[in-house]
Amino acid sequence: MEVIHKIGRRKTAVARVYVSQGKGDITVNKKELKTYFPTATLQYKVRQPLSLTDNLENFDIKVNVYGGGITGQAEAIRLAISRALCELDAENRGTLKPEGLLTRDPRMVERKKFGQKKARKKFQFSKR
Repeated sequence: MEVIHKIGRRKTAVARVYVSQGKGDITVNKKELKTYFPTATLQYKVRQPLSLTDNLENFDIKVNVYGGGITGQAEAIRLAISRALCELDAENRGTLKPEGLLTRDPRMVERKKFGQKKARKKFQFSKR
C-alpha cells in the first residue's frame, strides 16, 4: 500500500494527513498524539474514524496541521482521516457518513465590516 494524502479543514485550521500501513502510530506536527492533544476528548475526536472502522492498529498516520485552535485542528484531522479511510475501502463510507464524519463544517468567522465595531455589532448611536 502506498501513502495516501488527504486534506481536512475546519474554520481556519488545515490538516494534511498521510496514511500508510503500520501499527497505529499517530504523529501530529512531529509530536506524539498525546503530547499535541493533551485532553482525552480531542484524542477521541482524532481516533474516532479509526475506531468506527476497526482500524486503530492498522495504519501509521502523519499529520501536518496549522491555523485555528486545538479543537478546530482536531476536527480537521478527523475529516482528513475519514476521507483517507474512504479512499482505502469504499465500504468505510457507509459507517462514517451516518456519523457525520465526512461532512465539511462550513461555519466560519464572519468578517468585520467597515463603519461597524464588529461583524454585526454597531457603534453606539447618539441621538443628540
